[in-house]
Amino acid sequence: MDSSVSFSFETPADAERAAELRRVKALATLVLASTLLLFVIAKWLLPVHPLFGFVAAFAEAATIGGLADWYAVVALFKRPLGLPIPHTAIIQSNQARIAEKLGEFIQVHFLEAGPVEAKLREIDFGSFVADWLRDRKRSDDLARFALRLLPEAVSATETSGLMTFIIRRMSSQLQAIDLAPLAAGTLRGFVSEGRHQILFDDLLRVMHETLNQKETMAMIRDKVRAELPTLLRLYRADKFLVNKIVSSATAFFNEVRSDPKHPFRGEFDRMVLSFVDRLGTDQAYIDRIDGLKRDLLARPELADLARTVWANTRSFIERSASGETQVLQHHLAGMLVAAGEALAGDAELRGEINQGLVAVLRSFVADQKSGVSTFISDQVKAWDMAQLISLIEINIGRDLQYIRFNGSLIGGLAGLALYSVEFLLRLL
Repeated sequence: MDSSVSFSFETPADAERAAELRRVKALATLVLASTLLLFVIAKWLLPVHPLFGFVAAFAEAATIGGLADWYAVVALFKRPLGLPIPHTAIIQSNQARIAEKLGEFIQVHFLEAGPVEAKLREIDFGSFVADWLRDRKRSDDLARFALRLLPEAVSATETSGLMTFIIRRMSSQLQAIDLAPLAAGTLRGFVSEGRHQILFDDLLRVMHETLNQKETMAMIRDKVRAELPTLLRLYRADKFLVNKIVSSATAFFNEVRSDPKHPFRGEFDRMVLSFVDRLGTDQAYIDRIDGLKRDLLARPELADLARTVWANTRSFIERSASGETQVLQHHLAGMLVAAGEALAGDAELRGEINQGLVAVLRSFVADQKSGVSTFISDQVKAWDMAQLISLIEINIGRDLQYIRFNGSLIGGLAGLALYSVEFLLRLL
């Protein structure tokens, strides 16, 4: 391999485990040397007494068992005594296969849809998001980050032609809106709530005040005087008639205003509803409203207004992003905090968020698990095996060394048992 991944084990815990491993290795080697020495001494003393035969058998078998297990432990990591013995240095020789099998194992057993979904369902994503947003500092940081991106987004919108596209789309959508039924529906709701009667009362009040103004009475008197015969003008009948007209009209207006069920109000209701019906169905009204809409949208002042609003908005965003004004950031952070509070109090919404994220992440893991397997395999293949073996030895080597102790003990007991059987057979 051209490159390899290096590890670092320079931690106090690693140093302590390495020292313990060296101690256990030395002890296991001392046991092996002791059994070999015991075997030599027992063989030398065998003529002195037959009991030394049992000791020699135990020591011989213990030495063989210790050597065999030493070979097995060493062969797992490296070549014993550096000799090119087949099927040794097993981990180093099978690095590629270990990498492939490890990646495959994780893909099959850890990234299956069932276990992944079960683990994801244990996580309350909704509560995490709510708690995160409710933290004012985090919301401030998020608002500040979003504002820093806004000027670039605005510039990209302008230079990419997206703004022109949006304006054209908005214009076409506005042109397609049929305002007549919309206006009729709005007025019908206005009437059903009785708000037109408030307008009617205001109209009566204005008419009452206007009729009782001196200027209005003088104007009516001039009109009446112009229509009266000359004889009646001499008796000032115009003044009498004007006073009677104003007095009668004022009384009528007061009567209508004070009586919610006055018949004139009913006539006003029917008149308004008739107008609303005609507004939504009469083609003449529909065409006229549509023409007004087209004329309004074609006005250059509207385009100038849109450009001015956009320029002011862009300037405000740039000043907010630069920190010149904190208004937008405070409002945005407040909205985020409020959203977090609302989410914290809405268990149903949190449940929907959790279900949505579980579905998305489950699908993502299912689509990417083969890539994860390949990534793990490539990483293991790139490891520095000498360092990896050191890591394994430091962490589990102490337990492996105890295999050597067990091998010496079990081998020695097996050798003693076989020698005992042989001794008894010779006696027979």
